[in-house]
Amino acid sequence: MAEVVFSSWGRNIVDNRKGGEKKDVSFKLPATYDGERPLSAFLGWDGIILYNKDVDIPAMVAEYMKRVQTKYVCGKCTPGKKGTRVIMDALSGIMEGRGKEEDLETILDVGSVLSHCKCTLCPSSAVPVIDAVTHFRDAFVNYIRGAKSLSSEFRYIEKYTAPCMDKCPAHIDIPAYIESVKDYRFGDSLETIRESMPLPSVCGRVCPHPCETACRRKNVDESINIMVLKRSASDYEWQHGHLPPMAPKAKQSKKVAVVGAGPAGLAAAYYLALEGYPVTIYEALPLGGGMVAVGIPPYRQPRHLLQRDIDIIQGLGVEIIYNTRVGKDITLDELRQKFDSVLLAPGAHRSKPMGVEGEDKGYKGFLTGGIDFLRNVYLGLPTGMGKKVFVVGGGNTAIDCVRVALREGAEESVLVYRRSRNEMPADVWEVDGADEEGVRFEFQVLPTKVIANENNEVTGVELIRMALGEPDASGRRRPEPVPGSEFIIECDTIIPAIGQDADLSFIPADAGIDTTKWSTIVTKYVPLKGHDGKDLKDGMGNMLSRTLITDCDGVFASGDAEIGPLTVVACVGNGHRAAKVIQRYLEGKGVDLTDDERMEDILTYFGVYDKNENVQWLDGASREHQKEVHGKERASYKNYCEVELGYANSQAVREAERCLRCYRVAMVAV
Repeated sequence: MAEVVFSSWGRNIVDNRKGGEKKDVSFKLPATYDGERPLSAFLGWDGIILYNKDVDIPAMVAEYMKRVQTKYVCGKCTPGKKGTRVIMDALSGIMEGRGKEEDLETILDVGSVLSHCKCTLCPSSAVPVIDAVTHFRDAFVNYIRGAKSLSSEFRYIEKYTAPCMDKCPAHIDIPAYIESVKDYRFGDSLETIRESMPLPSVCGRVCPHPCETACRRKNVDESINIMVLKRSASDYEWQHGHLPPMAPKAKQSKKVAVVGAGPAGLAAAYYLALEGYPVTIYEALPLGGGMVAVGIPPYRQPRHLLQRDIDIIQGLGVEIIYNTRVGKDITLDELRQKFDSVLLAPGAHRSKPMGVEGEDKGYKGFLTGGIDFLRNVYLGLPTGMGKKVFVVGGGNTAIDCVRVALREGAEESVLVYRRSRNEMPADVWEVDGADEEGVRFEFQVLPTKVIANENNEVTGVELIRMALGEPDASGRRRPEPVPGSEFIIECDTIIPAIGQDADLSFIPADAGIDTTKWSTIVTKYVPLKGHDGKDLKDGMGNMLSRTLITDCDGVFASGDAEIGPLTVVACVGNGHRAAKVIQRYLEGKGVDLTDDERMEDILTYFGVYDKNENVQWLDGASREHQKEVHGKERASYKNYCEVELGYANSQAVREAERCLRCYRVAMVAV
């Protein structure tokens, strides 16, 4: 592992230049910036990490504060506007040979009073400056006395972020759109959202909002209700009859085909269309939205609002050809011949089998999967559902199935899961909603056999109880069968909902496009390794710094088919990046990632939020909760009315006022 020359990250001072004891420092950074150039230093909101002692810290800090002050300080408060200017000028004077030793004390004094700023951008930006002046004072003094410390030949790259922005897979500028809501500027808020998210009414309702897990307000009382504030901005536009202001640039000559009108395909099409590229989407279903349309119930995502988001994208010139399956109605090779680039974003619509005795016997009442069940319901097709419904799984799809079954007339709707309720991957609020609507849960049980009568009709399921053993690779305790604990649950319908994969059968074997055993498409990446020599991967086990291009020239992949079955917001973020890479490809600039994209990946892996930070705040303010329809009657027959009703505008403003605007600026030396 490379030696850390100096680190003040997390207030854990390690100074090996003076023979100090090497301590554990909590950081995760790649050894190289781009697979080739060493990452020599990192500085930001919590200090400095220095790998290469030849980095000129005074020069780097001076450049850091210059960029902070001139590019990111909003100027809305006097301490931030003037304080950062004083520090910048003092550092510039020192670098130019005009400095005095008293300037170092001025920097320390001004840095200490920036805690009174409107937000945390300026205070957090002062931290590495204070650390530099404190622990590298001799280097600054050398400049003041006319002798430079080092001959710096490093390049500095900065990135503007926030804990919530970093945790959002689409990297929306969350503090900015919340600030606009606070000022009743809902249109400006939505404009900011659409810079990174073209499906605001969708992600304002069904997003699992990972951003809220990284909200610093949570360290004070409760996280900001970020998702519902996004919905507030989106709802304001259509409720007031406002037209979206976006307009595409001049039409380009090169054309792009997209396979799949799900969140990733729609996002990529939106951003390419804004740049003037003609985009044609080929969709196997008779409607757009992918899994949002046929996998998420209307009581969570009203169809007219999903369609409005799609209509807006089509209004930019995007063409969607429905009822057209690539590989059957048109081949991938034909798309490559007709278009200059092709994006594969087919979604994950194929259900995984349970692997229990009898599921392959063709029994009446054994449905092929939760995704198929939900799709048939929303398309008005026969479902084969009876009155006693048994669903297997612990994710959101399984929860949707048991809740939809009640709305489709089931007298009893049962969900079984092999682990405990606390370990269910489904969102807690969705599980609570199912509970309130009358779903019956059976935890720590595993189906072992499908039971049928002489007419090959499902009559029940045999199960065995499970005990939690030692942790598995995921860190969760492994469920193990309890001998002799078998029992039977009567039912006439079984719906497996244990996961889904992308159907990649449309990709010819000779296309030169590699796929994995997890039914994902392999895309090229820049190998980044940590200082321990291990590959840096995201939470899904995918390599960082992926370019999203396949080994087949001009063919890219995105969404569930590239990252694995994940969330709407993850697919949107992935689709947005695909659009940017495709644009560079079409412009002849190659597919290498930009500095902004590289830093985005590095910071996401590194992490911006500190759950142990002691966030100082004068007073707590309770989180605003959206209105909601309660009671079992909301799950009555064919009642698909929306359950969560959003904020009144005044509520949205109150909630927005709770935001701490936790902006950060990081910089690396390469």
